[in-house]
Amino acid sequence: MKPELIVMLTHNDRTVENAIEIYRECRNSKAKFWGFKEVGLPIGKMKELCAMMKADGKTTFLEIVAYTEEECLAGAQYAVDCGFDYLMGTMYFDSVRDLVKNAGIKYMPFVGDVRDRPSVVYGTIEDTIKEGVELLKSGKVDGIDLLGYRFVGDAVKLNHDFVETVQPYGPVCLAGSVSSYQRLDEVAYAGSWAFTIGGAFFENKFEGTFAEQIDKVVQYMAAK
Repeated sequence: MKPELIVMLTHNDRTVENAIEIYRECRNSKAKFWGFKEVGLPIGKMKELCAMMKADGKTTFLEIVAYTEEECLAGAQYAVDCGFDYLMGTMYFDSVRDLVKNAGIKYMPFVGDVRDRPSVVYGTIEDTIKEGVELLKSGKVDGIDLLGYRFVGDAVKLNHDFVETVQPYGPVCLAGSVSSYQRLDEVAYAGSWAFTIGGAFFENKFEGTFAEQIDKVVQYMAAK
């Protein structure tokens, strides 16, 4: 399987204000997976955007950048209210898992020592891998959201070693700061189930309209 692009209508870990308009312009692009963050749009707009994506047959992702149980639960409730397919992010909590599981939403939390917004990942590669394996083997989660390129250490090694060790137990998404063709090569080398791009499209890192950049990335990864 080739790593699948998740288009995130986000910049600096916030959903952009014109996310609905951008989606309308790009809904016929080659991307099948789409998502955004829990901040930046009012809940009514979030529901509207998620419903549009689902009506178009897209798989939908809400990524929550939160660390306390209270904040993570609040974000998870947005996922339930909007009817997303996947909740990504949050630190793992049983309460969050129970909330989204009861709504039929798949749960892919962060692992590692994650802090701040935009997120930064601290800790060691070994501890991060151990946490990912334990979570997936427990059966409590449906996958892992790894902020590999936000790691303060060797991100390429973390991404590769994490996917190699953890993904046999469940899917891994490499999220955040995939902003060049070199990093696309590294994502392909790691072999994750999926990866996200948001800010790089808004910064025109892949050159072209938003839709053209999406299609460039999808085609590039399909050829790897």
